[in-house]
Amino acid sequence: MSAVLEEIYQKKGNSSKSVAREHVTLRPANEFHTNDHSNNYIHTGSLPQTHVRNIENTVDGYPKLQRLFSLKERQVMQFNTKPFGCKVELDEIVPTLNDWVQKDGLTFDVVMIGCLTDNQFIYPLLTQLPIHKLISKPGFLFVWGSAQKINELSRLLNNEIWAKKFRRSEELVFVPVNKNSPFYPGLEADDESLFEKMQWHCWMCITGTVRRATDGHLIHCNIDTDLAIESKNSKVGAIPNQLYKVAENFSTATRRLHIVPARTGSETPIRMRPGWVIMGPDVLLDNFNAMEYKNEVGRVGSNLPKDPSIESLRPKSPISIKN
Repeated sequence: MSAVLEEIYQKKGNSSKSVAREHVTLRPANEFHTNDHSNNYIHTGSLPQTHVRNIENTVDGYPKLQRLFSLKERQVMQFNTKPFGCKVELDEIVPTLNDWVQKDGLTFDVVMIGCLTDNQFIYPLLTQLPIHKLISKPGFLFVWGSAQKINELSRLLNNEIWAKKFRRSEELVFVPVNKNSPFYPGLEADDESLFEKMQWHCWMCITGTVRRATDGHLIHCNIDTDLAIESKNSKVGAIPNQLYKVAENFSTATRRLHIVPARTGSETPIRMRPGWVIMGPDVLLDNFNAMEYKNEVGRVGSNLPKDPSIESLRPKSPISIKN
């Protein structure tokens, strides 16, 4: 720009130079048009997440990732156990799980605890249950809760005893699309924050040693995102499908258990899902049998088979070259 102006000045003289200086102003980069959704929310009440364009299809515009998602979904559906439900009262969850471990010899590779309701008893469950015996090694633990619950769990996970058994690896977030959503948590009774905490958090913890660069038969890292936003296709219930898909896309394991330590009621039902054992007081199906479940796992295998098409498309860690 300066070179062009100097050429104009040389041709038209100093008088043009003063005029050009009056009319030519360079705007700082940060003054160009930006999408300030926070400011827009203050004036209109329209939440920022409603302006995200690819909520329904997070890989829109990326054909390779679209094919990868399609192949993963097809493979997970093909190697699923039938849906199992275990209807049990809240005070019987810990004794029932202890029986599964001690009497039936059951272990799971993926355990998810919690749902999108506030009245959960996650902390007592984790402190009373020998969760490290319920989860295989290596294995994965997903714990979902509101912002207050996650702060409470953080203190537990930072405990020296817990830190030796589980390594906190990732934090996942689920955001309702607006305040009318059935997944909107609202404020806690004793929450005096200036901003409303409408998002749900998940601590993903790993037991044992798993390296994404070498353990592709156990994990498929980076296939899914750490942030999920409620879509129009989300069914009313305690658990949107996105929560299950994150766990299914991350781990190749087929032995999956979901514990719902809360009353959800008929308005937010706990639906069954193929490939999962779902336990809680308000599950819609009560058909769990330890021997039948073992037979189902034996039929589909404990891990998804390696698929060359998926391996060629999924993101991987760079291979280090040693000199």
